[in-house]
Amino acid sequence: QVQLAESGGGLAQAGDSLRLSCATSERSFRTDAMGWFRQAPGKERDIVAAITWSAGNTWYATSVKGRFTISRDNAKNTVHLQMNSLKPEDTAVYYCAAHASIPRLAQGDLNIWGQGTQVTVSS
Repeated sequence: QVQLAESGGGLAQAGDSLRLSCATSERSFRTDAMGWFRQAPGKERDIVAAITWSAGNTWYATSVKGRFTISRDNAKNTVHLQMNSLKPEDTAVYYCAAHASIPRLAQGDLNIWGQGTQVTVSS
């Protein structure tokens, strides 16, 4: 069973940077796409960014484009989300997820999920 282990997150002020990391126990065609979702209180869980292991293709939500960067470390089976110029509206629980492709990952169904990590940005 694939397991995702998240780290990073915490408290930040507006304009600060944070980095999230997600290590996967398995890389295969079933988990070629990995990414981050976030869920703020009272809101739906939305995809933020994604990347593929095989080709390094990336995708970003409009709200984070230019501020967040997703990257992969093949040697460590770890995906990173570098979050710069943080805003209070970035406050949410961030979840790492995996699926076979970015479109499937974005659907949110049958994803493999991490446990979530809190990111809180104060103004």
